Amino acid sequence: MKLMEYKGYYGSVEASVEDGCLFGKLEFIGPLVNYEGATVQEVEAAFCEAVDDYTQACQDQGIEPQKPYKGTFNVRVGQDLHRAAVIAAKQRDMNLNELVKQAIEREVVSQ
Repeated sequence: MKLMEYKGYYGSVEASVEDGCLFGKLEFIGPLVNYEGATVQEVEAAFCEAVDDYTQACQDQGIEPQKPYKGTFNVRVGQDLHRAAVIAAKQRDMNLNELVKQAIEREVVSQ
């Protein structure tokens, strides 16, 4: 799936053969915020407008808009891998968080 990005928010794009349109939603946040358009340019503009409308509605209501990423997440890896990772981190004189961060950077950023 290809994602669009605007102001730190990400949006999906899908096609509806039945309706003959493109549509999507803001990804990685709780509230459902969707948009549509007949062309790529229209759905991209609708996505940007949806982000602006969402953040403005939050501001009008005095609430903080959800951000797509907090910078923290939980990973379930099983007891054996957890133990091995803690030992590997200790042997490298770092904490588990730093070991996992470096592993993700190698896997994701270097591609």
